Amino acid sequence: MSGMVVKNMSFKAGQTMTIIGKPKPDATNFAINVGPNDKDVTMHINPRFNAHGDENTVVCNSYQEGKWCEEHRGEGGFPFQQGEEFKITIGFTPDQFQITLSDGSQILFPNRMGAEKYSFISIDGDVRITSFEIK
Repeated sequence: MSGMVVKNMSFKAGQTMTIIGKPKPDATNFAINVGPNDKDVTMHINPRFNAHGDENTVVCNSYQEGKWCEEHRGEGGFPFQQGEEFKITIGFTPDQFQITLSDGSQILFPNRMGAEKYSFISIDGDVRITSFEIK
């Protein structure tokens, strides 16, 4: 699995993380994971073109204490196209994450760990990241 891993970063409540990338032309899915370390994932965003029995669906979840929690499926559209650039903006409070997709649709996902700072992010799957910024 090729991907991007950022450790020892400081992503704090009130800040915004912007990720710009391009899914591969034959992408099945990719994932963005944010958490306190490489073992626990507070927020997993998984746009699925055709993977795990889903088509054109954004699935969010958390991975805690060695197991996945309850999946949350985005009610909005699916603004991702294979081979075409996307932009995802992520902000959070101690209560929830606000994820804004390329078409302006939003996904609200609970901050299940309740932390005010996260230091680990990984991006993997069928995607190439062209820009990553926290401000």
